[in-house]
Amino acid sequence: MQQWLHDHPVISYILIFCFVVYIFNSVFRAQKRLPILKEILVHVIMAIGSFVLWILQYDLLPIIQCMAVAVGMMLMLRGRQLYDKWKGNGKTEAKPEAQTGAAAENKLG
Repeated sequence: MQQWLHDHPVISYILIFCFVVYIFNSVFRAQKRLPILKEILVHVIMAIGSFVLWILQYDLLPIIQCMAVAVGMMLMLRGRQLYDKWKGNGKTEAKPEAQTGAAAENKLG
């Protein structure tokens, strides 16, 4: 697989760029959208960073494989969150803390 990715550099760059954009949008994206010029600037910087990662991939480092594992784990987490929401387990209940030491003595005396 590594050799095939080395033989097809354009596909390798596209994969790296897509992974970078997905990871950025999933992890670092603010809730509010950026203005269009800032959005373009962010994507240009991601394209430059993807080029650096592509150079490392071209030198036969497993960049695409590592990013694929990271994206796969992020998708599993998202799937689990959706499953919990669907089952109604998304509600967190406050559990009472165990009384130990000084906290228990304060309540008793």
